[in-house]
Amino acid sequence: MSAVLKMAHRVRPMVQEDLPRIHKIELASYDYPWSAGSFSDSLNAGYSMWVREADGDIVGYYAMMAAAGESHLLNLTIAPAWRRHGLGRDLLAHCLACACDHRAESMFLEVRTSNSAAIGLYHNSGFVDLAVRRAYYPAHEGREDALIMKRELSC
Repeated sequence: MSAVLKMAHRVRPMVQEDLPRIHKIELASYDYPWSAGSFSDSLNAGYSMWVREADGDIVGYYAMMAAAGESHLLNLTIAPAWRRHGLGRDLLAHCLACACDHRAESMFLEVRTSNSAAIGLYHNSGFVDLAVRRAYYPAHEGREDALIMKRELSC
């Protein structure tokens, strides 16, 4: 068992006081990160937002909204130093269970077409490709397509 998995882990609701640490992870993870204001606005809007801690440090988080029988995964991120230990898969499983708690029948998400690691995670977790949204994300050279994915939930 890896040292990462031997640490004390827990998943808990995100709070405003977490945002500086979360935004630091976001900046380290993406060329075009969410702003601190986007996280704050999402919390204030009542989205389902959770953090994963290891020995008291935030190592990952997600933001999900649910309404009218559907859920939408808006952001799922594991801190760069903590990747490749199954934490993203575990956090996604928590998110799917949370969507079920909100009585969602399906979950949607968008992912950059260049993000093969995330696409693999989502395929391995039962998501299917639904469509491509052209020029959805900003990129260094123009815009990048988003792959829209969907998973039916059996809650």
